[in-house]
Amino acid sequence: MSSVLLAPPEVRRTLGRRLLPLQVGVGLQGFMLWVAVEKLFQTQIGFDAATIGVMAAAYAAVVPLLEVPSGILADRWSRNRILMLSSAALAASSLLGGLSTNVATYVVAAMILGIYFAMNSGTIDSIVYDAVVEETGSSAVYEKWIGRVRIVESAALAGSALAGGGLAGWTSPRVTYFVSVPLALASIVAFLRFDEPRLHRAAAPVALRRHVATTFNAMTRIPQVRRVMLLAAIAALLSQAVFEFGPLWLVSLEAPTAVFGPYWAALVATLGLGGYLISKLHLERTRSVLVLAAALIATPLLLATSHALFALVLAQTALQLVLTIVGIHAGLLLHDSVPSAIRAGVSSGVGTLSWVLFLPFSLVFGALARAHGVHWAGWVLVGVVALLAVLLAASTRTRKATPVPEDDEPKLPNDRTAPPTDLACRELVTLVTDYLDGVLPPSWKAGIDDHLNGCDGCTRYLQQLRATIDALERLHAGNHRDS
Repeated sequence: MSSVLLAPPEVRRTLGRRLLPLQVGVGLQGFMLWVAVEKLFQTQIGFDAATIGVMAAAYAAVVPLLEVPSGILADRWSRNRILMLSSAALAASSLLGGLSTNVATYVVAAMILGIYFAMNSGTIDSIVYDAVVEETGSSAVYEKWIGRVRIVESAALAGSALAGGGLAGWTSPRVTYFVSVPLALASIVAFLRFDEPRLHRAAAPVALRRHVATTFNAMTRIPQVRRVMLLAAIAALLSQAVFEFGPLWLVSLEAPTAVFGPYWAALVATLGLGGYLISKLHLERTRSVLVLAAALIATPLLLATSHALFALVLAQTALQLVLTIVGIHAGLLLHDSVPSAIRAGVSSGVGTLSWVLFLPFSLVFGALARAHGVHWAGWVLVGVVALLAVLLAASTRTRKATPVPEDDEPKLPNDRTAPPTDLACRELVTLVTDYLDGVLPPSWKAGIDDHLNGCDGCTRYLQQLRATIDALERLHAGNHRDS
C-alpha cells in the first residue's frame, strides 16, 4: 500500500546496538564461577543436609518478599538502576560467600543473593519489551529479542560452570567466589552504557499508594492478567522443579558421576536453545500453540514410566526446553496485557506467585518421592504439566493472531495525510492507541472502522484492550474514593 512502508533495515540494526550493552551486562551477571562448586565449598565450611535446608529456606524467604516491591520501584524509578543494584548485590554475595568460614556467614551471603534474583525478576524482560516497542512500534519481535538475551544468559551459565570447575580444580573452590566479584561489578559498567526505554515514564507520576494499588489490582482483579500470570508462574514452577528434583532420577538409577556434568550442561543449554527457537515457532498461530501444548504433555510421561537413563535425561532436557519456550511466550502475553507504567511490578508478581506455588508442590513431591520413589512422584509432575498445557491452549484466546512478515519486522505508518487503501492487522495494532484516543484523521478512522467490520480477530483485540483500560480506570476511581 502507498501509505504504509516496511520498517527500514536500520530499525533492526538500531535495536541490536541499543540492546547490546544490556546483553553484555546479563552475560557478565550470569558468569558466576562458584555455582558449579558451591555444594563442594559448603561441605568444606561445615554444611550438612540440615543446614543446606536452612540456607534454602532463608533464600526462599527473601526472594518472594522483595520481588514485587523491587518491580514497583523499577517502574517508578529506573529499571536500569535496579539492574545495577542487583549487580552490586551479586558482587557482595560472591565476596561474602568467598570470605565465609562457617554456616551462618554463608547463609547471609545466600540471602544477599536472593536480593539479586528478586531485583532481576521481571526487570530485564520489561526493559526488552519496552525497547522493542520504542524502536519498532509494536511487540511483534519481542520474543526474538528476549530470546537472544536468554541465549547470552545460557551461554554465560554454561561457560561459567565449565570455567568454575576448572578454576576450582586448579586453585580452590573459594577462589571462584573472589574471581566472580569483578565480573559482577563489570556488569554495572555495561548497564551504565545502556539507553533505558522511557515508556514506563511517559504517563504522569502518581502517588506511591495509588501506584501500588494499581499494580496489585491489575494482578488480582483483571481476569486476563490473572490467567496469563498463572500460566507464566506454573511454567516457572515446573522449570524450577526440573532443576531442583531432576537429578533425583539419576540418583535413583545410580548413574555414574561422569554423567551429571553433561546432564546439567544439557539442561542449562535449553535456556539458550529455547530463546533461539521461540522466534521460529510463530506462536501467534493457534496451531503452533496447540502442537507445543501436546509436546508439553508428552515429555513428563517418560519421567514417571521409564527407567532408562538416556530416556530420562532426554525427557528432562526436552521438558525444560518446552518450558523455556512457554515461559518466554507467557511473558509476551503478560506484557501485552498491562501498561508500561506497572509492567515490571506485574511481571515480578509472576516470580512471587511461582514461589508461593512451588512451596506446596515441593512438599508434596518430596513426601511422595521419599515414601514411594521418585518415579511415582513423577505423576505429580505429569498432572501439573497437563494443567500448564491446558492454560497454554486457552491462551490462544487472549491475543489476536496476526501474520508475521517475512522480514520479521512490523510495518509502520509513514504518512497519515492519506488513508490506507488496505489496512493490515499488524498496522491496526500500531494505530489502536491513537484510534482509542480519537487523534487519528477522520479518513484513517474510517479505514480502521472498515477493517474492524470485516475482521473478527481485530475486533476482539480492540474489545480486550478497551476492557483492560476500563478495568484500570475503575480501579483508579475506586482507589481515589477509598483515599
